[in-house]
Amino acid sequence: MRTKLIETIGTENAKHLTRRSLFGRTAAGLGAIALGDLLEEDVLEASGDRLDILNAPSHEGLPGLPHFAPKAKRVIYLFQSGGPSHVDLFDHKDFLDTHHGSNLPDSVRGGQRLTGMTSGQKSFPVVKPFWGGKRCGAQGTWIGNLLPHHQSIADEMTIIRSMWTEAINHDPAVTFINTGSQQMGHASMGAWLSYGLGRENESFPAYMVLLSQGTGKNPGQPLFSRLWGSGYLPSSHQGVMLRPGANPVLYLQNPEGVSRESRRRLLDALGDLNRQQAETVGDPETLARVEAYEMAYRMQTSVPDLTDLSNEPESTFQLYGEESRRPGTFAANCLMARRMAERGVRFIQLFHRGWDQHISIQTQLPRQCSDVDQASAALVKDLKRLGMLDDTLVIWGGEFGRTVYSQGELGAPTSGRDHHGRCFTTWMAGGGVKAGYDHGLTDEYSYNIVENPVHIRDLNATILHQLGIDNERFTFKFRGLSQRLTGVEEAHVVKDILT
Repeated sequence: MRTKLIETIGTENAKHLTRRSLFGRTAAGLGAIALGDLLEEDVLEASGDRLDILNAPSHEGLPGLPHFAPKAKRVIYLFQSGGPSHVDLFDHKDFLDTHHGSNLPDSVRGGQRLTGMTSGQKSFPVVKPFWGGKRCGAQGTWIGNLLPHHQSIADEMTIIRSMWTEAINHDPAVTFINTGSQQMGHASMGAWLSYGLGRENESFPAYMVLLSQGTGKNPGQPLFSRLWGSGYLPSSHQGVMLRPGANPVLYLQNPEGVSRESRRRLLDALGDLNRQQAETVGDPETLARVEAYEMAYRMQTSVPDLTDLSNEPESTFQLYGEESRRPGTFAANCLMARRMAERGVRFIQLFHRGWDQHISIQTQLPRQCSDVDQASAALVKDLKRLGMLDDTLVIWGGEFGRTVYSQGELGAPTSGRDHHGRCFTTWMAGGGVKAGYDHGLTDEYSYNIVENPVHIRDLNATILHQLGIDNERFTFKFRGLSQRLTGVEEAHVVKDILT
């Protein structure tokens, strides 16, 4: 039947084949063949090994990966978009209490490039955290009082207080930490992992994304789909977004009048056509298209099971908080992340907007923290309860931090903190990182790093390492360059934080 359908389609196409279109298609075909040859040389090389993309199923990942035994099987990245204030949440100094209101010395700022929001200020008054904090856990690590649930998991976390980046504005900074470059067009971290390691479950993609908006600031900074895109990698590796509501994944449902059986027959016929095209042209995107169709078909049954929370006990919702009952909230997404992890999704990324407290930080930041505090800690506790924390790497952090000085008049209700890339805080848990460990040190103003700097390239290299990947050997040939998630500059695994 499939063969007959293909023949019918071919016959119908031939009816409309004019002399001009025949020569046009012939020329295009020759060009496509040439392109295919180029693709074989330029695109289908990864990790130094030549790949036969027509014979290698995408779900299996690359030959030779992982490079060594991994400590983590999966990653859950709780990305806090907008720049959480490290000064208020993780990196308080007693010095700030006594120097509140004093002008930040020029020697500390050191000619730093400032954003347009504060570059015109005549003074830069130091602002202490208004909410205080306390020493938590066996190591006595300082965590702000706006994060009381985080305080309860201090013994599970490695807190890196010496993160830094060159970017000073949101879009390049978020793009940088998620793709390894401030420029658009590069593959996201999740796409890299999908490409390299493949997926564990045939019914789910390797990379899934959830979005939420905080109540601390509305609207938050925009997030673009390229942040979870595949860039130059085959498009089948881009992140699949799970949305709240009746249609969690777009275009999964069959159109009215189309049964699952007829969809299956159509996909079989399309698959045959696309494979014939792939054999002729050699374009990996052709097979990526086939894989996307097949994954959508499988997800028609797997996604409803994923999103059905009827089997979750009441204790789960108490653990994650009442907001976990509301689809689309950060708390609900954390619970969904755990369920994805149980089903073998390799890279799960939550993007939570609203951390850009340029103004009204005294009212916005407490609300923003309340949105994420309980659920973030609950996820770590839940994974540990299920015996999954040891092989699940949980990451929490944003694209940069906030300034110790006030944006706007000191003490004014409208005042806030500006962007700060020289130092910020990220924490990790599980997946082979040390439990109850502090890494890095900033100066008395929480403004410059004085010990153990960790660039975002180093963070990404460390994530790859925990998944058994050598970042220097994990490459993709594109435009004559061996592209890497960590870019062309040196990136170092932060071995001090690993078990």
